[in-house]
Amino acid sequence: MSQFCLGKGLLGSVLLAASFHVFAAPVIDVHSDPNCGCCGDWVAHLEEHGFEVNHHREGNVREIKVANGVTPELASCHTALIDGYVIEGHVPASDIKRLLEERPDVAGLSVPGMPHGSPGMETGRVDDYAVLSWHHEGQTPEIFREYTQ
Repeated sequence: MSQFCLGKGLLGSVLLAASFHVFAAPVIDVHSDPNCGCCGDWVAHLEEHGFEVNHHREGNVREIKVANGVTPELASCHTALIDGYVIEGHVPASDIKRLLEERPDVAGLSVPGMPHGSPGMETGRVDDYAVLSWHHEGQTPEIFREYTQ
């Protein structure tokens, strides 16, 4: 085999590997209580939508919330970190993808509480809820997307 063919093959392999890296979704680190079932259901929702998830089941989720600026008004049962953003609660995967595409100047997204019908909270009942964007500076959260019946 000539050096030219070897070079083309090597270049093609490098470009193929680079393209997988470029198109791969960032890894999301999810922190939840080890006994929470809805958190596992939310992780499954993310995986079904193409996210690679590192699920950390631990007892110090409150400390992670505080360290990442999640206030009690924004809090839910799990906190996730992805590509410099904080994701709090049952935020739909489509909203996380939109956040990563648009890259707004916010700390992250939150679905406060645990609304029925949000991803991971499919209980048969469906409540209206909003995904909020928020800032670390204590500004009033804004509606990123609303889910109404």
